[in-house]
Amino acid sequence: MSANYLVKRLFYLIVTALLVSLIVFSVTQLLPANAAVMILGEYATDEALLALEHKLGLNDPAPIQYWRWLTRVLQGDFGISLRTGQSVGPTIVEALRRSLILAFFSLTLVIVIAIPLGVLAASRRGTAADVSVSLVSYIGISLPEFVLATLLLVWMTDQSVALFPASGYVPFGEDALSALWHITLPVMTLALILTAHISRMIRSEMVDTLESDFVRAATLKGLSRRQVLFKHALRNSLLPAITIIALDVGYLIGGIIVVEEVFAFPGLGRQLILAIQNRDLPMIQAGALVMAIAYALTNLFADFAYALLDKRIQYG
Repeated sequence: MSANYLVKRLFYLIVTALLVSLIVFSVTQLLPANAAVMILGEYATDEALLALEHKLGLNDPAPIQYWRWLTRVLQGDFGISLRTGQSVGPTIVEALRRSLILAFFSLTLVIVIAIPLGVLAASRRGTAADVSVSLVSYIGISLPEFVLATLLLVWMTDQSVALFPASGYVPFGEDALSALWHITLPVMTLALILTAHISRMIRSEMVDTLESDFVRAATLKGLSRRQVLFKHALRNSLLPAITIIALDVGYLIGGIIVVEEVFAFPGLGRQLILAIQNRDLPMIQAGALVMAIAYALTNLFADFAYALLDKRIQYG
């Protein structure tokens, strides 16, 4: 990967972030909320509201407000939460860290489970193993995350079973085992749905790859079945799967919002829902901007992964 290509992609990433920031700011300006009313309360006098609006610059033209907000964001200042009165930046960073924990464990579990399942189904096409994997995949794809989350919540936290806690969060620094116990159900919900997507993609690509000429040539050379499957067929089948994983990050972000709300997990998604419910504009702006940038970064990393897996791919 050339340096010129990397600089160009980073430039596109910056432009994307700026466009997203403009869209996020514009949309939040249309919400039926007034920062002065949120701070002083609905019973504040008109004089007090006008004075605070003047102090916050809410009467300035929208372009000036956007430039002021963007300048502060570039300096790491996302403003003050209208709901809690605390700085938005540290709150968003902490919530993002917790959501990344869910995303990391979910994607790790998906990779560990989905790839072997896809390889198993493709290598034994038409057998009971293939049918079973396909059936489980179809069920996983058809279940929305809020349905699966609710089912797991009812089943796994029932008093007669009580395998996992129904909600809450424990920092890994305090008690790693308890922390894993608390994130098990949210991770299972996200991983099961994503596993259904990825395993189907791996199976489909593996079936096509196993029928290709270079795989037949590898077999005729006397390579073992394991070498043919994992060294040749799987390597070429992973490229489309990486695309799906990158696209699924957007799905994962949306799923995290729902799952965090169901399990009362204090991550970025739940923080964003609370902000929307309370018309907390600075928190909404920061949360939406962070999610959009995270999705753009994931697609950039996906391009890096293409080049690592297939040396024929040269960017620049």
